[in-house]
Amino acid sequence: MENKLQYSESELVLLLTQQNEAAFSYLYDNYSGALFASILSIVNNQEAAADTLQEVFIKIFRQIQSYDSSKGRLYTWMLNIARNAAIDTTRSKGFQKTQQNQELSENVYDLSGSAEIKTDDIGLKKLVHSLRPEWKVLVELAYFEGYTQDEISKMLNIPLGTIKTRLRAALKELHKLIKE
Repeated sequence: MENKLQYSESELVLLLTQQNEAAFSYLYDNYSGALFASILSIVNNQEAAADTLQEVFIKIFRQIQSYDSSKGRLYTWMLNIARNAAIDTTRSKGFQKTQQNQELSENVYDLSGSAEIKTDDIGLKKLVHSLRPEWKVLVELAYFEGYTQDEISKMLNIPLGTIKTRLRAALKELHKLIKE
């Protein structure tokens, strides 16, 4: 169980240059989380970030001889490798194609039912709450809950023509409030 050991940076670098497996295990165990987070912030895809992290550790393994402690800390050197690899990943044609292919299928389901979140982001809910109570209820039912005008008419026991007139008036008022 050598992984429980603590290494100073200079000891770790020395062992890494000697291709010591325990040192690489230690390096991975102690730095993979931070490097993964950095990669994920650029790549924005869990699977691609995990693949990139694997490539980063292979590069570190192969290029450890080029590390120069006088130019910076080991972590900074590894972070630069990770950042560059993440940027390379996002620029690759394969990654861009998978992003285009996944965009519709993933985001459609992620965004379904999220109209309330989006309207809150732009402050529309606040504006709706400033409307007259009889308009507010109709707008919420029609646009936030997804009911049809006919369903609202039956639900509230109000004539369909009245529902249409009130919704039209409410939308005109919202339009004025948005322009202000």
